[in-house]
Amino acid sequence: MTSEIGARALHVLETVFGYPAFRGQQADIVEHVASGGDALVLMPTGGGKSLCYQIPALLRDGVGVVVSPLIALMQDQVDALEEVGVRAAFLNSTQTFEETLRIERLVRSGEIDLVYVAPERLLTQRCLELFDVSPISLFAIDEAHCVSQWGHDFRPEYIRLSVLHERYPGIPRIALTATADLQTREEIAHRLQLDDARKFVSSFDRPNIRYSIVEKTTGRKQLLDFISSEHPQDSGIVYCLSRKKVEETADFLNEHGIRALPYHAGMEYSQRAANQSRFLREDNITMVATIAFGMGIDKPDVRYVCHLDLPKSLEGYYQETGRAGRDGLPASAWMAYGLQDVVLQRRMIDESEADETFKRVLSMKLDAMLGLCETLSCRRMRLLDYFGERSGPCGNCDTCLIPPIQVDGTVPMQKLLSAIYRVDQRFAAGHVIDVLRGAQTERISQWHHDKLTVYGVGADRSEQEWRAIVRQAIALGFVTVDHDAFSSLKLTDAARPVLKGEQKVQLRQYQKPVKAKRPSSRAAGSYEELELSRSEQAIFERLRTWRMGTAREHGVPAYVVFQDATLREIAKVKPGSLDALRGVSGVGEKKLVSYGDEIVAIINEMM
Repeated sequence: MTSEIGARALHVLETVFGYPAFRGQQADIVEHVASGGDALVLMPTGGGKSLCYQIPALLRDGVGVVVSPLIALMQDQVDALEEVGVRAAFLNSTQTFEETLRIERLVRSGEIDLVYVAPERLLTQRCLELFDVSPISLFAIDEAHCVSQWGHDFRPEYIRLSVLHERYPGIPRIALTATADLQTREEIAHRLQLDDARKFVSSFDRPNIRYSIVEKTTGRKQLLDFISSEHPQDSGIVYCLSRKKVEETADFLNEHGIRALPYHAGMEYSQRAANQSRFLREDNITMVATIAFGMGIDKPDVRYVCHLDLPKSLEGYYQETGRAGRDGLPASAWMAYGLQDVVLQRRMIDESEADETFKRVLSMKLDAMLGLCETLSCRRMRLLDYFGERSGPCGNCDTCLIPPIQVDGTVPMQKLLSAIYRVDQRFAAGHVIDVLRGAQTERISQWHHDKLTVYGVGADRSEQEWRAIVRQAIALGFVTVDHDAFSSLKLTDAARPVLKGEQKVQLRQYQKPVKAKRPSSRAAGSYEELELSRSEQAIFERLRTWRMGTAREHGVPAYVVFQDATLREIAKVKPGSLDALRGVSGVGEKKLVSYGDEIVAIINEMM
């Protein structure tokens, strides 16, 4: 950044936020918006989106208005800004009338740098009239993918945010999201009237996250083994499809020594808020939740995100897994996936009240999700390709670390397709597999399926092997699941050339699930992890203890005081003076004044 605005932006970055340099496209975005330009920003979770509107708001005259759908998190966002000396506030329904009047006066007089509002609040006549007479520096629309009717987080209020362009044409707007394929990007630009805005699309790659997908066998037991072996002292998130499963999984983990809290929309608001607050403020807690939880969660040290049920789309999967490792340190994205997940998701689509066009879109998104689960290549390559980004093998996902064996699966696939056809495409996977394996069941006898030519032709394979083949058949588009009461398997037109021997099929060779070894602490990627010696680790732990006590005194999450990455660097550098501490990433001038003497005292005490 060579311009005057660029120099001022860098000064704010260093003195207020404590970072020595911008990352990626941050500098260009900040300079563009601070100069009065509109922008659409796509940047992965943990990439530093907030700075892209916070710094321009500090550089421009007036108040920066941040539109956020997350009332429950506004307090934490404001606390984090106040910790670095930024004058920030929010306007939402949790405030008293007197507090609302006070904040409105500050906005009207320009005595505040940033104000957070929910879209519902912004669209009220009272709020719009407030902004009409206030000095507004910019509008930032966070979680902009909520505008997409095709998306997984659609919020109808977002569509009406085009009013900002119509009512305040001279004020720059910046829309930001971590998740959007090409179709969603175009929809965001169109609906928010940002067609002429400059578009900044960063890499979707999160090299510090290790993606792993395992065949679901025992479900919760597999989850427990994963957390116990790989992240026993870490914070994490576990996603489940139903509220009941959330409750049962949280209870199961607690019974086995993992501190877990439930979160779903069916809980009382006060209990949800209390659980979310504990998760943000305490270490070593696992949040078990539906997808109602997570948007905007800024906790940087979430070390794992697990899925016990198949997500509906790659957008949802990417956004949810992206909540792990926001600090750039190694993190895990783990999923247990089985045939029943596919059947359930297909049924949910078929039984939904959406029109046929929307159902086709949902089916396409589910197909892409299945493709990731069943891929024979690098999972990261497959994920990035979905968002239009080319890459090579990452060397860090499960398929790179333990490459699946690819085999000619034409014959077993023909057996499966033939069995589905011979039972008149009227039965679910379990019965088809029983026929293939030559099982003796009441239903097989009742329907005389033991007389079929395909009866017993797959007896050389286990039930789990056949289930894996069925999953791949669905992922490859040869088989679909009917929405009838039986979840019957049906052949598609794509199955015909396989049955006729005109098309070969490559399958992933079935391998019995094995307990994974704990991975190396260093994940592949472009970031540098600060590995600590024994003495440095002792300093780090002492700093974490101090941080927890300080955070409790201030009533804020621990990461708002300092992130783990900053404490690690302090432990590594061992600053014996305030000047030495000033150069540590994440230590701005306000935090140096607030905490510098205490940190230096701890370092000198332990040296």
